[in-house]
Amino acid sequence: MDFIDTPIKDLLILEPKIFTDNRGWFMESFNQNQFEQALQERNLPYPIFVQDNHSLSHKGVIRGLHYQITPHEQGKLVRVVQGRVWDVAVDIRPHSPTFGQWHGVILSANNHRQFWIPAGFAHGFIALEDNTQFLYKTTDFYAKDCERSLRWDDPELAIEWPIPANMQISLTSKDAQAPNFAQYKQEFNL
Repeated sequence: MDFIDTPIKDLLILEPKIFTDNRGWFMESFNQNQFEQALQERNLPYPIFVQDNHSLSHKGVIRGLHYQITPHEQGKLVRVVQGRVWDVAVDIRPHSPTFGQWHGVILSANNHRQFWIPAGFAHGFIALEDNTQFLYKTTDFYAKDCERSLRWDDPELAIEWPIPANMQISLTSKDAQAPNFAQYKQEFNL
């Protein structure tokens, strides 16, 4: 597996090695030793995964930007097993030099890429194809009382969502009414 650094420290893209033959293909979707070594080489802590989640989204569905606060912050290792998404992580760590910056990546069933998003990031994606299946491992359990979100289209964050003019967007009411980044900073006295 190849581990690719992004412009934001701690965010990593994982590219598995794909072995193909006339029967199809094979890949290791997760290897604890390799993941731990890649994080160790970057002086990053190794997480323990406690929960796997799986969602199905239709084209134009936006999920996010979601995060959980202490004591149930979550890191996420995300991937797509059917379809295609544009996935984004926003650095919400107050003392980070990249606070408020984001990084996006295409994840698809074809490219097999994964995205490591440690705790301290808000996360979201837009499904670019119908019947997109999204899988992710989390480092803490879902905790409703610690669940938070940021507005996906906040002008201060200026996330460049790849939304064609003819694409119909679909959001939950919770995501449509999420606080903006200024409110996040105000809530945490930043």
